[in-house]
Amino acid sequence: MAVIGLTGGMGAGKSTVVALLEARGAAIIDGDRLAREVVEPGRPAYQAIVDRFGPGVVSGDGRLDRAALADVVFRDGEALAALEAITHPAIEAELVARAAAVAGAQVVVLDIPLLKARREEMRGVVVVDVPEDVAVRRLVDQRRFDEDDIRRRIAAQISREQRLALADIVVDNRGDMAALEAEVERVWEWAVSLDGVTGPR
Repeated sequence: MAVIGLTGGMGAGKSTVVALLEARGAAIIDGDRLAREVVEPGRPAYQAIVDRFGPGVVSGDGRLDRAALADVVFRDGEALAALEAITHPAIEAELVARAAAVAGAQVVVLDIPLLKARREEMRGVVVVDVPEDVAVRRLVDQRRFDEDDIRRRIAAQISREQRLALADIVVDNRGDMAALEAEVERVWEWAVSLDGVTGPR
């Protein structure tokens, strides 16, 4: 079994790539979903976030108000770093545990928006990439995001250059769906070739 990490910036098309890999037989572990689960009431990250950011980030039903929290952290680098210091260790632990529990899959994909999982747990890293202007235009046109808000959120993430430096293989998603299918097929063949490989990368 080959465990690979997959990441990409906002608007890069990571979710589409994940769906195409799943259609080819990959087992998917959704980092976004885990990120939501580890901050549910009763989970350790929840209380740590409330203690750090106060009752203003809690909604009427007792869960975190994700929009209010995002409004705080995407305007303040120190606040974002504090949130990541709380959530990333909890997400990492869940990712590793769930990857270990997968049975029967040749390829397991850790779908990780910010790629904070431990690299030694993965056989390789896939980065889905588009230029920032392409990503912004897609999010504005297709999902009706506010352009200023999107650019602020992208700026709060690691840079495109830093993300590409992490990659073992890059998916260029500037083209149409046929071009993306060809890119994903290339990634799939690479991922399958890692199955059974041992030792450091």
